[in-house]
Amino acid sequence: MMSSPPAPADASIDTQKQLAYWNSIDATPNGMLGGFEQVSRVDIQGSRNFLAKLPLRKPSTGALRIADCGAGIGRITKNLLTKLDTRAVVDIVEPVQKFTDALRADLPAEAIGTVFNVGLADWTPEPGAYWIIWNQWCVGHLTDAELAAYLRRCGEGVVEGGIVVVKENLAGGEGDEYDETDSSVTRTDGKFRAVFKEAGLRVVRTEVQRGMPAGLYAVRSYALQAV
Repeated sequence: MMSSPPAPADASIDTQKQLAYWNSIDATPNGMLGGFEQVSRVDIQGSRNFLAKLPLRKPSTGALRIADCGAGIGRITKNLLTKLDTRAVVDIVEPVQKFTDALRADLPAEAIGTVFNVGLADWTPEPGAYWIIWNQWCVGHLTDAELAAYLRRCGEGVVEGGIVVVKENLAGGEGDEYDETDSSVTRTDGKFRAVFKEAGLRVVRTEVQRGMPAGLYAVRSYALQAV
């Protein structure tokens, strides 16, 4: 008798487990980074360098709207996104209330736009509204189908010449890996590219983050635009 094939890694994703985990985590940089607060500086510098290589076109007038998705306490908003331009205004997408409370207390009010206390699967960006939609260390909480649908909405949410960024850990083996701790999935590069294609997005540029400590997952950034 033939055995059934193993269930895909994303079949085990449980949103309630995810929320329970993150609500148990301290609203600090070290909490956000899983005890590896020391990677923040090199991560931010890598992201800044990556953005500098992209063919981003700025709208000539008005605020430069940016979305920080899975923003946590605003580490990326504070250290990267609000510093890209004096016209930058960052909308926050983050389901954990205590994290956005910490963010509001730490960041100047004029740098923050709307705070959406929802998960990525429940957020739909305003069409053609954003210069950059930034997703980092968060899309592993979505199933493959949810991620494709979410990224399609993101592609529709950027202005002409804008960009969707996904920066995530990569699975080192041949398949995706499920993490019981926070009920998330670490995907392979091949899986990401297949999902991007399904979402109607093309990879404009991609590169691996340099300078991360040995023993951690490789981290890859993808800049995406609609096909």
